[in-house]
Amino acid sequence: MFCRTAEESFELSDRQKEGYSTEPLLPSLPTQKTYDYVLVAHQVDDERDQKAQRQRAFIQKLEEKNITVKRIEHDDKVFFGIRAPTEMFEDYQYLLKVSDSCNWCGDVKGSVTQATRIRIVHFILHQTFINTGENLEELIKKGVFETMFCLHERKKQKQLKKKWARWSGLFTGQPVNDVKNYFGEKVALYYLWLGWYTKLLVPAAALGVVVFLYGLAFFNSNPLIKEVCQSSIIMCPRCDKRCVVWQLSDTCTYAKVSHLFDNEGTVAFAMCMAIWATLFLELWKRHRARHVSQWKVYDWCEEEEELILEIVNDPNCKPNQFRHSYLRSTLVLFLVTVMLMLIIGLAHALVVFRVVAAPLMSEGSWEFIRDHANTVAVMLGAVLHYLTIQIMTRVNRWVSLKLCDIEKTNSFAATERNFTVKMFTFQFFTLFSSLFYVAFFLGRINGHPGNYVRIAGWRLEECHPSGCLTDLFIQMAVIMLLKQTLNNIFEFIVPWLKSCLRRKTAKKLERKCGHCYRKSCHNEQGRIEPCDICKLRHWLSNYHLAHTDAFSLFNEFLEMVVQFSFTTIFVAAFPLAPLLALINNIFEIRLDAIKMVRLERRLVPRKTNDIGVWTKVLEVIGVLAVIANGLVIGVSSDFIPRLVYRYRYGPCANGSTSTHCMQGYINDTLSTAFVRHQAVRTDFIPDQMITDGFNVTQCSYRDYRSDEDYTLTSQFWLVLAVRFAFVILFEHVVVVCKFIAAWFVPNNPIQVKNDRLHDKLARLKEELRERKRSKTTDV
Repeated sequence: MFCRTAEESFELSDRQKEGYSTEPLLPSLPTQKTYDYVLVAHQVDDERDQKAQRQRAFIQKLEEKNITVKRIEHDDKVFFGIRAPTEMFEDYQYLLKVSDSCNWCGDVKGSVTQATRIRIVHFILHQTFINTGENLEELIKKGVFETMFCLHERKKQKQLKKKWARWSGLFTGQPVNDVKNYFGEKVALYYLWLGWYTKLLVPAAALGVVVFLYGLAFFNSNPLIKEVCQSSIIMCPRCDKRCVVWQLSDTCTYAKVSHLFDNEGTVAFAMCMAIWATLFLELWKRHRARHVSQWKVYDWCEEEEELILEIVNDPNCKPNQFRHSYLRSTLVLFLVTVMLMLIIGLAHALVVFRVVAAPLMSEGSWEFIRDHANTVAVMLGAVLHYLTIQIMTRVNRWVSLKLCDIEKTNSFAATERNFTVKMFTFQFFTLFSSLFYVAFFLGRINGHPGNYVRIAGWRLEECHPSGCLTDLFIQMAVIMLLKQTLNNIFEFIVPWLKSCLRRKTAKKLERKCGHCYRKSCHNEQGRIEPCDICKLRHWLSNYHLAHTDAFSLFNEFLEMVVQFSFTTIFVAAFPLAPLLALINNIFEIRLDAIKMVRLERRLVPRKTNDIGVWTKVLEVIGVLAVIANGLVIGVSSDFIPRLVYRYRYGPCANGSTSTHCMQGYINDTLSTAFVRHQAVRTDFIPDQMITDGFNVTQCSYRDYRSDEDYTLTSQFWLVLAVRFAFVILFEHVVVVCKFIAAWFVPNNPIQVKNDRLHDKLARLKEELRERKRSKTTDV
């Protein structure tokens, strides 16, 4: 598979020695008159200019490879049309046929598609070096060339616009095969995955709505809500000096909202979503197998195709050998750790912002903000978190690329895998560090009256007496809505506005091109050479589209996988997350399609048989979802304290049948701080302990502590033990269910296995017949 040395490199003249047919694989292919790629550069009048010399050197290198280069000057631009010779594609097809993993592909015989031509030419352009050792990418960075792009095929582009890239087709199916033929298997698999994910979000969204409606059904009759709304309990000040004591009944609305997302249905929903994530992945693998088998790329190997392209580009190539350096690996590991510590530090900064903002807003001039200072601080923290995400996304990408440069991988596929893992890891910590604090630390490390925990003199936040889950819900809802809504708006509006502005410029330039009246120039098959006017018009229309690169598809995948994380990891706190994801994805599919077909330059078609390392990332998210949801229900929500109260401390546990089993629960979760205690007097000044003109001698706070010495009560330890027991039980039960689901749903359908078996048998028989024919011919 790998060429060892330059001397041992594959010679195409050796085909006869190996017993393979030497008949041309493209016997009926007409002369190709379309261009595969276009390079654009600024005109340089001075021939002695370094840029002009490098430009000529690069074009000369291409011509040495028998690549046709058509130069057309227009205004201050120079356009170079690139067309590869037929021999290159014959060599490519032959090497596919004799390869280990790519020989099942349908490209080994028949005419070469334009998508395949573009992929081959793209590789050759990037692997062509001038005498200074610079390739095209470096020449573009230094301004020798302005840009490069492959051309849209007008006929197929119109078909995709009509079938797929239109807003009126929101609820219609996707022509995945047409997308594959035009944009390549990699883009087709993205839309196949996104369509499958969206389809399976329907039952998840329906179940989330049922859980939400369940909480809504008992909105007014729930005894816990009544206890909060009708309470006369006076609560301790939320912050130092500025805040005063307050009535628990003031937070009646907050208690109602908490019950919508923290009820008995949440536990069952979290278990179902963990199993759903597994079923989604297993069913996706089956769905993928059907299509890649149909596309004849089931065994495709990207690294092997890269080797084939190396030989097509240079028959005397040397392989990029595998390398490993413990020093580089240690350096990368150290830098990744530093980066993660920086991201976690930003999460701490957001915590400090909320700690400082809440007391400052509690003494503001606006009554609404003053009364809801904590909630407003949470929402402002979420908005600030969103802005941090937008900034850190760019930083994370730059750092990930630099780390990949240090690793020095031997192929583009390996570099792409490493970049994906690093970028997702950084993004995951950027997105979820703050959420993990809200879910598992908020209100649990803040101390108690007389012994509060402070950061730089500011007291840490407390949970509401109705629980901490609402803070997590607010944080998730704000980030998810902002991220999905604003990202989609900018994702569509920015290319659309650029397209409108460039279209005006393009029309002015096209008017300068002149007009062509040749009917032959309108040939849709690309078999007739158009005139220079028509060439230039077509190239200009593509030139003025939005730029695309290797990150274009990666960004779409990253956006959707991050959404999948939100939909599964903390879904216990936000049952409506699947519904929001479903609504977003219905529009996302068409938005991405319109963007790719109408507003952007054509993506380089890439051939693959899977979504790559993203499958492993999704599997890791599925495991994290089990752990996180178990902890959210067991630790963050009030499900366990309510359960312990019902069966151990409540009225029903004592044999009372005249009252509701949860009567008195809110009061049971509160402890009392007395002003006469010296430590309490240190924390609260006299002005804070006044309400309605009366001095308060005691106040309540959320905790299980003794009223005398403020030590933790036995009820606290019982609740803690049950919490841990529930988390262990929940995770084991769900993991077992996940394993059963994964075992029950095989990755490959039987039909796919049988089709591949028959296809292999047919190919072997065909090879044997060809060998016998060649022997007969020799005789």
